Amino acid sequence: MNFNLIHHGASDGVTGSCHELRLAEGPSILIDCGMFQGGECSSGGASEEYPEIEFSVAHIKALVVTHVHLDHVGRIPYLLAAGFEGPIYCSEPSAVLLPLVLEDAIKVGVTRDPRLLDNFLTRLTALISPVPYGNWQSVDTGTAVQLSIKLQPAGHILGSAYVECKIRDEHRHLSSVPCPLGKTKDQSLTTNHQSRVCFSGDLGAPYAPLLPAPRSPWRADMLVLESTYGDRLHEGRRSRRTRLQGIIEAALKNRGVVLVPAFSIGRTQELLYELEDIIYRNHARFAAAGLPWEDLEIIVDSPLANRFTEVYRELGAFWDREARRRVRAGRHPLAFEQLTTIDEHEDHLAAVDYLKRKARPCIVIAASGMCSGGRIVNYLKALLGDTRTDVVFVGYQAMGTPGRDIQQYGPGGGYVILDGQRYDIRARIHTLTGYSAHADQRNLVDFVRRMRYLPKEVRLVHGEVKARQVLATALRDALGESILVRD
Repeated sequence: MNFNLIHHGASDGVTGSCHELRLAEGPSILIDCGMFQGGECSSGGASEEYPEIEFSVAHIKALVVTHVHLDHVGRIPYLLAAGFEGPIYCSEPSAVLLPLVLEDAIKVGVTRDPRLLDNFLTRLTALISPVPYGNWQSVDTGTAVQLSIKLQPAGHILGSAYVECKIRDEHRHLSSVPCPLGKTKDQSLTTNHQSRVCFSGDLGAPYAPLLPAPRSPWRADMLVLESTYGDRLHEGRRSRRTRLQGIIEAALKNRGVVLVPAFSIGRTQELLYELEDIIYRNHARFAAAGLPWEDLEIIVDSPLANRFTEVYRELGAFWDREARRRVRAGRHPLAFEQLTTIDEHEDHLAAVDYLKRKARPCIVIAASGMCSGGRIVNYLKALLGDTRTDVVFVGYQAMGTPGRDIQQYGPGGGYVILDGQRYDIRARIHTLTGYSAHADQRNLVDFVRRMRYLPKEVRLVHGEVKARQVLATALRDALGESILVRD
């Protein structure tokens, strides 16, 4: 092989994605540079508590971003602090979203100093280099080796991509060729060696709201494949929409609040899209006694999510055909009448206090998606002890996060630790895996199986041990033992 692969994160868990593609001559590129969450860490000791870059960056020529979730981009400020000066390649939508994501992350976790923020954002935007989907982009390796990357839609969140890498090196050598009279002469020959490596990033499920489904690459010698839901299958879109509607109707009959922890980008917009459709289909019906669906208030309490929703609307050209068709029909999937947004912190605190006292039936969507921070924590503190409350998880909950604890112990009447204090869980807890932005086992196997030329090796990352092992077995069963699957 004319390359080596080094994992700086997400090789044993689902956060901290960071993979180094190192060429035989020495230069490298990074695929993602994400933050760890919960108890996960890198082999070099980086973690949520110690996010500094623990590996050398002197030989890294470029960073390629698959998408802008923090578990894939959250350590970029530390990468720049470590001396990285190369280009940051990403899709055109991600080029718009990435500064917003990192600005908010720095405000929350590092500093609110306007001068430091401006300096960082100026440096970041100077490095960002948008790459249109489907176009090969050359990377300057500083050697004779030619390296190109291509981004293709991954269907995970707006701007998400999987990355194809083409490595080509030329070796010139002398070869003896026969001549007349039995003599030989030396002739200079060039031998080309080409390799293809594909990084899946996070793949979305087919028929996800707003985004076109990912299509498999033509070929790869090695595929680095995510495995978040490698051990399970999602329910279909119609079924999950019916279940979501049923959970909401049952909750509202109790006159309680439905809390939905959701990441500010991706999941929030997909939920709004689905809720608008539920209201549209049921506008003449009642969600609960005295509460028509068309009067149900849906609150998005997140300044960042509200900003991202605006950007999603501005980037409507990247939506799928179904979403664009709804807009042409006069509908507003991300800006409908029942939607209320909360930006100011004082308004947030007032909303939490009001709902704790009145338990007004409504739906509240707030970050963070794993309940490890953000405004959802205040809602949980105020309402987890109320039997009228329902908490609906629609995304993956990493081990060691409060979201995983609520999901695991809540149904049995357990408790969760939030900001160092114990809160008993009397609310009803629901999990809708069908709303995950990640592909399930069948989708992942199909992504590999539908390649025209199958890879020689599949390396599984971004999954817990059980998920990787189960997916590895499924891949071997589907593809045969001739393909090396490493979990």
